[in-house]
Amino acid sequence: MTVKDRINRHESFIVANDGQYLGKLSLNMYDTESILNVYGIYGSQYSVVSIKNPYGIYGSPYSSLSPYNPYTSTPPAIYLRGMKHGYLTLNPYLQGSVNPHQIELWMRINNLY
Repeated sequence: MTVKDRINRHESFIVANDGQYLGKLSLNMYDTESILNVYGIYGSQYSVVSIKNPYGIYGSPYSSLSPYNPYTSTPPAIYLRGMKHGYLTLNPYLQGSVNPHQIELWMRINNLY
């Protein structure tokens, strides 16, 4: 499924600046696409497409595509119910920034069950 398809379906998800889909914003830890599923491709600390992999390009504090790089201007974008909401990033100067350490709380506030 493409990012455009997900937008049309009003899904909540994150996508890297290079277009790579990085997972669903869902509090369901058993959802295979949820970033909170530690055994899933998007929530595992070992997956190459997970923001939780500190050695991967999407999770390293040194990568320009990672939400954990506080200096990046190209962090992952957040889509909330199909609309671009802002960015998942430690960079507080980007409009609509959501701290990746607080993403679970942000999902609860936005009722992303």
